[in-house]
Amino acid sequence: MKLRQKRKLVTYLNILDQPVRFNPFVFSRIFLLWAFLGLVGGIIAGVYWIVLQFLTHELAFFTGWKVVPIMGISGLLAGLIIHFIGDPGEIHLIVNNIRFNKGKLNPRNNPSMILSSLLCVASGGSLGPEAPLVQVTGSTGTWIGKLFRLKGEELRSLSIAGMASGFTALFGAPLGGSLFALEILHHKYAVEYYKAIIPAFVSSCFSYLVFALIIHLGLGPIWDLSSYEYSGVFDFGQAVLFAMVGAFFGWIFIFVTKFIKAIFEKRPLPIYIKTLIGGLILGMIAYYLPITRYFGHHEISRLLTSDYSISVLFLVLVFKIIAISVTVTSGWRGGFIIPLFFVGATLGLILHQLFPDIKLTLAIVSCMAAINACVTRTPMSTTILLATLTGFGHFIPILFASLTGYFLAPRIPFIGSQMEKE
Repeated sequence: MKLRQKRKLVTYLNILDQPVRFNPFVFSRIFLLWAFLGLVGGIIAGVYWIVLQFLTHELAFFTGWKVVPIMGISGLLAGLIIHFIGDPGEIHLIVNNIRFNKGKLNPRNNPSMILSSLLCVASGGSLGPEAPLVQVTGSTGTWIGKLFRLKGEELRSLSIAGMASGFTALFGAPLGGSLFALEILHHKYAVEYYKAIIPAFVSSCFSYLVFALIIHLGLGPIWDLSSYEYSGVFDFGQAVLFAMVGAFFGWIFIFVTKFIKAIFEKRPLPIYIKTLIGGLILGMIAYYLPITRYFGHHEISRLLTSDYSISVLFLVLVFKIIAISVTVTSGWRGGFIIPLFFVGATLGLILHQLFPDIKLTLAIVSCMAAINACVTRTPMSTTILLATLTGFGHFIPILFASLTGYFLAPRIPFIGSQMEKE
């Protein structure tokens, strides 16, 4: 045997003689914490969704003129819960606590958030369950972190991982949900807390697995926009043009919300009076335009398969923006991501009716991406979420639209706590 071959044989034998060594993360305490948090987050999200579906089914019985009093009563009850149990805050407070309160989310607010948001979302408010889920799963991460005496960035990372598990469970997109939990924390730097990326990914994957086993949600596209066929680089230009329109309506949404907020703040009112007034307004809008009721999970599919005239679509667009703004400013609890997707889908349908030669699916997905990125400042995760939720197979046009909405957003972000604290 040649000398070179003998040396190779000795090297291989030495390698085989060494014990197998895994990555230090595998089977470590911190990895198991990430995984355990994801499992807990998936269970919380699954139970929350089951209860929400039950309540929604029961309250959907009230239609026609009955929708006005039922939404008013639901708003009053939600306001009383917040008044007596405690104010759980909104997405602004979550972002503020992660950034400026050492990553700590207070689990004491969870009972109020769960009960009030279930009433608000199930009765037909124009906000979705994503913000309540993020609050509950994120604060669960904080609680587990404190239990194991984590501090500093490790505690903040566990809170963000909990937030990611909540996003992922609802949207059925582990990568998109993880990035959303990171991106929404800052208006300029997408992953300011980059140390939380791997914890968020791990927690999201385990949460997705559990949630899918419980209710089989998120295993495929929720809204089918897979009929798009790429026809050349001009499609990117069209996506940018559609996105510019979407960003314009993102500005409109922000200004309408600020205007209605100023009206509600003119006179100091108890929270239950504000939620009552908000519920009555939402009920009247839902009475005349039933498709504006609820946050849009099923309504987007109805919108895409129905044949509404352009005048009806304009009414739906205007009053859905008003409905989301009233829901946000009157104290109702929930998240505005899926409602913004509904506004984008409506806008895409209007553009197609005005210009029949344009590609319908490209217009819809571009408007959905742009308006959400404009308001939430989350271009990367919006792109991934929409690709997952719509089955839109071409990733790059969505990215062009998301970036357009992001760069055309107002200088001051809608979520004020995304700014640096002065």
